[in-house]
Amino acid sequence: MSKLKAAVIGAGWFAAHSHIPVLATRDEVELDGVCRLGAADLARVKDHFGFAFASEDYREVLARKPDIVVVSSPHALHYEQARAALEGGAHVMCEKPMTLDPGQAWDLVRIAEEHDRHLLIANSHNYLPHVADLHDRIADGLIGEIEHVACSFISVTREVFTGADGLKRWDAAFFRPDRSTWQDPAGGGGFAYGQLSHSLALMYYLSGLDPEKVSALTRQAEGVDIADAAVLGCAGGATVSISGSVAMPQGERALMRVFLAGSLGLITAEFDLDRCEIKLNDGTREMLPLKPGDWAVNSAGPVDALADLALGRGRNQSSGSIGALTTATIHAMLRSAAEDGVMMPVQAQ
Repeated sequence: MSKLKAAVIGAGWFAAHSHIPVLATRDEVELDGVCRLGAADLARVKDHFGFAFASEDYREVLARKPDIVVVSSPHALHYEQARAALEGGAHVMCEKPMTLDPGQAWDLVRIAEEHDRHLLIANSHNYLPHVADLHDRIADGLIGEIEHVACSFISVTREVFTGADGLKRWDAAFFRPDRSTWQDPAGGGGFAYGQLSHSLALMYYLSGLDPEKVSALTRQAEGVDIADAAVLGCAGGATVSISGSVAMPQGERALMRVFLAGSLGLITAEFDLDRCEIKLNDGTREMLPLKPGDWAVNSAGPVDALADLALGRGRNQSSGSIGALTTATIHAMLRSAAEDGVMMPVQAQ
């Protein structure tokens, strides 16, 4: 069987740190095309990982007709590049946030459906052990109708979103993060697009809720949000409390917790503790059989899923629809915060 031709558009810090090495471990995949700006850096990544072709123009990479494409460029470029890849016939994994504009996100969902292509977002928590099974059980009515969800994420990212010194921690990385991606408000910098895009995608995957409106407040530093709090209203009357911050100290594990309260019981999923308990109204108590480290972040999941789906197996646990809901929620949150918490509609498909 011929191998899948893989292309990477936007071979920067995280692509070189994670996405490309994961692709390189797959026997069914060949590294065909790579794109990034800067001739010297482009040549370096091509030679180091063994890509067959490299160009600073993503269109030249897509002209080689790759089977799978990873889009990991700066946020504002995702729509144009993911759209071109889908329309060219590739299955696509797009970095989070999917886009900065919800209309563009929903357009990518439509294009993927029209071309019968898989579209995934790089939300790695969704692929951790037992998460898919938990999703299925909740969808099958394990805790009844979802009435409320509490979703919190506190990550080790203060130095990512503020200042210049913190990026030095990646001096030994293949590439360092680009400040313009994470700290420029015009380019989607800040905690909401950069980090809540993970916790919201996990919350939507587990809960299956459809958001309608949101009220939010943020704490700002150097022009971008570094802490966020929001209340989300969903179809059917369910409510969601959302919180997040950059405040976890260096060297600690990020706090990620999703509590789901339903008419038949409660699920407390504490990802930072590798702990998940199910408590039902009938007296049933269950602890998921998680081992230490099972829920530690592992960014391989979405990339492996992209390859598997292209081969006709596997499961999309971070779909374009979830990505679009996440983008729409963050977009509305930031609009609300700019208006001192005024309730804003969340754009549906």
